[in-house]
Amino acid sequence: MNKLIKIISTDENIASIFLRISIAVMLFPHGVQKITAFSDMIDILGNGYGLPGFIAVLVILIEFLAPLIIIIGAGTRLGALLIAIIMLGAIPYHIQNGFFINWFGNQAGEGYQFHILAVGAALALAVLGGGRFSVDGMLSKKLTSTSD
Repeated sequence: MNKLIKIISTDENIASIFLRISIAVMLFPHGVQKITAFSDMIDILGNGYGLPGFIAVLVILIEFLAPLIIIIGAGTRLGALLIAIIMLGAIPYHIQNGFFINWFGNQAGEGYQFHILAVGAALALAVLGGGRFSVDGMLSKKLTSTSD
């Protein structure tokens, strides 16, 4: 029980809700895009990027489910950490395209600028926890009051 309390513990900070909304709004469309083209994405992640099939499935599921978990603040630290790992893992595949997002369509693909921002925001959320208005906060209060 103590490990669960540590994982979901958070304070009443308001910053976390802004991070939660930003990460969820930014990443959920990527997850939807991947899940709706599941077979194609498995092929791209497997054959194009060389990921084993089970890792490709995990990436798709995490990009789809973690933003949902994060937006309600249930398991925020874990969801944010998983997002940070995936975004960090994507950087080597995008580094060849340079730093910047492909604004003008003249690069071979997208740069890694987006990924750095996503990693930073996700790690901040993993440290802060769900904050105010999160399921984590409500559960944490309830569990700590009953364990006293």
